[in-house]
Amino acid sequence: MRSECQRDNPAAGDRSCRVRLTVNDDEHDLTLDNRTTLLDALRERLGLTGSKKGCDHGQCGSCTVLLDGRRVKSCLILAVTLDDRRVVTVEGLADADDLAPIQAAFIAHDAFQCGYCTPGQLCSAQGMVDEAARGWPSAVTADLTAPVQLTDAEIRERMSGNLCRCAAYPNIVAAVREAATR
Repeated sequence: MRSECQRDNPAAGDRSCRVRLTVNDDEHDLTLDNRTTLLDALRERLGLTGSKKGCDHGQCGSCTVLLDGRRVKSCLILAVTLDDRRVVTVEGLADADDLAPIQAAFIAHDAFQCGYCTPGQLCSAQGMVDEAARGWPSAVTADLTAPVQLTDAEIRERMSGNLCRCAAYPNIVAAVREAATR
């Protein structure tokens, strides 16, 4: 489906677009105001409230989701630009009744305190582990020709787009390190 936009009454600002998104393996046909962010579409239209609206400026990372397998801050992306794309939210990381390895590792390492940033941290960590497995270097990767080694410095650099105001960073790093070995 190609995104279809209507401009029924442009003078009144009446603009909407139809878009098809696959979210957590479920297809959704939505008609959205063309200013609606992916975060707002997920929370307000699909009822997926795991992703949080922390800053609404892309600075905190609490809204991080996976878009076609890549980490993105959903508060910065207009939903109508994502026709026929695949989104995974924190609600879609697990399979049925089994936790994803990253979720189990966060629990085992108590990698959260208040929990507000945890959904974004989990999605970012999953994306980061996948990126490292594909051999993508980061800004602190010492040897660009060698396989990526997820040292604490690598993990901290790769997770630096996600803030935790409770400062659970040591436990988050330990959880990501464990999940990367599974």
